[in-house]
Amino acid sequence: MNILILGGGGREHALAWAVLQNPKCDRLIVAPGNAGIAMIADCADLDVTDPEAVVAFAVEESIDFVIIGPEAPLAAGVSDALAGAGILAFGPSAAAAKLEASKGFTKEICDACAAPTAGWARFADAAAARDYVSAQGAPIVVKADGLAAGKGVVVAETIEEAHAAIDDMFGGAFGAAGAEVVIEEFMTGEEASFFVLSDGETVLPIGTAQDHKRIGEGDTGPNTGGMGAYSPAPVLTDAVAEAALERIVKPTVAEMAKRGTPFQGVLYAGLMIKEGQPRLVEYNVRFGDPECQALMMRLGGQALDLMLACAEGRLAEMEVSWAEDHAMTVVMAAKGYPGSYAKGSVIDGLDGMPEDSHHMVFHAGTARAEGKWRANGGRVLNVTARGASLQEARDRAYGMVDAIDWPDGVFRRDIGWRAL
Repeated sequence: MNILILGGGGREHALAWAVLQNPKCDRLIVAPGNAGIAMIADCADLDVTDPEAVVAFAVEESIDFVIIGPEAPLAAGVSDALAGAGILAFGPSAAAAKLEASKGFTKEICDACAAPTAGWARFADAAAARDYVSAQGAPIVVKADGLAAGKGVVVAETIEEAHAAIDDMFGGAFGAAGAEVVIEEFMTGEEASFFVLSDGETVLPIGTAQDHKRIGEGDTGPNTGGMGAYSPAPVLTDAVAEAALERIVKPTVAEMAKRGTPFQGVLYAGLMIKEGQPRLVEYNVRFGDPECQALMMRLGGQALDLMLACAEGRLAEMEVSWAEDHAMTVVMAAKGYPGSYAKGSVIDGLDGMPEDSHHMVFHAGTARAEGKWRANGGRVLNVTARGASLQEARDRAYGMVDAIDWPDGVFRRDIGWRAL
C-alpha cells in the first residue's frame, strides 16, 4: 500500500515509525513531516488543511490510505474530501470532529446521552461570563470553545484569575477559538487518557496513558501541549475503563450515529477519575501528543491493521494484542516554552542514539542544517522507551535524555511520578 500521513510533529513521527513495522506498507509519505521523519519516510510540502490540495496530492501519488494526524485538517473537512474522492482515510468527518473543535458541542452531546461530566455553561459575552464566575466561586475552569492547540484552558484558583482568563479569551488571545467560552465546574481526582477506535458502530479500546501537561516538575507552572506521558495508566484500571466505555464512550458514539454524523477514527477521552468513578473532561478526535508516542511503542505494526479496519468498518473482527509492557516518553522543549523561545540552537548526541523496539527518539520540531540537528519548535524531541516495568521504561528514557547534549533544552525529571 501507498500510505500518506498528514502532520509534522512527534505524533506523526511515531505513527510513521509504527506503520513502517507493518509489511502492508510499501511506500510512506508524510506531509509536511519534519527533519527526523525525513530519515525514515518521504516528506512532502503540502497544506494539510486544504482539502482540495490533499485530494489532488493523494491522487497524483496513487495513495491508498491517508492517516490524518492533527486536529486542524479534520476540522477543515479533509476526511470528508478524501471520502468524496473515494480515497480511504483514517479520521472523522468535520461534523464528527466537532467533539474536539467545540467544547460546548461535546457538553451538549454529554447532556443528550447522560454521560458524566463537569457542570458547565457557555457564553458569547464577557460580562455575562464574569457574572457567572462571581456567582459560582473558585476554583473554576475557563475554556476557549474552539481549537487552541491544547492551550486554551485555564484552571483558575481565584475569581480574579478566572475574570482575567475570560478577558484574555474574548480579547483574542486564542483567536477565533475564544469567540465563545465554556466555564466548567472544577473537578478533583486523577486525570488519565483512554483511547478507543470507532468505525461508527463498533468501539474498540486500544490503550490508556497519562500525560503531564504542566511545564514544571510536580505539575507546576503553565500548561503546555504535554511534557511527557506513559502507558498504561495504573489509575485507569479494567473496572474504570469498563465504566468509561459503558457510561461515556459508547453512549457518545451512539448519539453521534443517531444524529447522522457517525464517528469514525480514534476517540481520545480525557477522564477525571475519583474513587474509581470516571467523568469526562474532554474529547480529542486524534491521537494525543505525546501519548501517541508511548502507545505506538507498545502497539507497533498492528497499529496500521487497526486503523485500516477502523476506516473500512471492520472493527468488530479486530482485537488488540498487548505485550505486558510499559512505555514512557519524555519531551525535550526549547527554553522559554510554552512562552516565547528561540529557534536554531544545536542539538548534539542524536546520531548515535539506539533505534529499536525499546528505544526511539521521535522528532517533534527539528531541522537539519549543515550536518547538524537544530531546534525548530517549542516541543522539539520525544525521547521514548519501552520496558517490562514502568521503572525500566523510565530508566531507559532518561538514560537517552542524559546522552543528548542540548544546553538550550528543558525537560521534566519526574515523568511518571504518579505511578512510580
